[in-house]
Amino acid sequence: MRFRAVISYFGKEYVGWQRQLNGPSVQEALERALSETFGAPTHATASGRTDAGVHAEGQVVHFDADTAIPPEKIPFAVNTRLPDDISMLSCEPVSEDFNARFSAKRKTYRYDIYVSRHRRPVLEQTHAHVVTPLSLTAMRACADAIEGEHDFKGFEASGSAVKSTVRTVYSIELKAEGAAEDGTLSEGRLSVYVTGNGFLYNMVRIIAGTLVYAGQGKLSVEDVERVLETGDRTLAGKTLPPHGLTLVSVGYGEEKC
Repeated sequence: MRFRAVISYFGKEYVGWQRQLNGPSVQEALERALSETFGAPTHATASGRTDAGVHAEGQVVHFDADTAIPPEKIPFAVNTRLPDDISMLSCEPVSEDFNARFSAKRKTYRYDIYVSRHRRPVLEQTHAHVVTPLSLTAMRACADAIEGEHDFKGFEASGSAVKSTVRTVYSIELKAEGAAEDGTLSEGRLSVYVTGNGFLYNMVRIIAGTLVYAGQGKLSVEDVERVLETGDRTLAGKTLPPHGLTLVSVGYGEEKC
């Protein structure tokens, strides 16, 4: 029987979702727990890779298992065999043709930032630290320019071998705490939600870095449009660190995440 499960993890100690030789992965830990639970080798396929240090609230996986354990009880059984920084949140039977990767229609990522003149240790593991104030108005204007179907080659880190760099960004939403009436965030938190049909290597982190540059007055809407037109990575903002990025949800229907 095929099952679909939602997995949450804190990515600090992992080289990413996928098994690798250079360190522990989320996939390795989950497959070990599944195999111990079902008494047979069990492979888990995820909706997509997350890089080293990236977190997930709603990673979706599928796996095949012959078990008498009720689907709603599987998370309880598996979680007793998982480390504290990985958890199965739900599990349900699905049709044999369901594929966590290829059936996915859209994904939502969140990039978390805190703006402060001084380092805040409580936020350091899950937020990128920006020292200078940000103009949310300028950031939203550039976010509007990024939305839609584009060739996102200029928002891709080197090292990828994908056939096409065309992707569709359905929405970019900025949610801020502590912003002034004029839209300036001098002290507070900012979450950037990006929903799309798929993402290139480091694409969300580069989008977030580009929006930060826009908020600091380093990039304009015209500059962002030029990145999209030329595909020149050097014209966009920097790639923000992985610890601020979280995979929020994966959608498999027509609804938005």
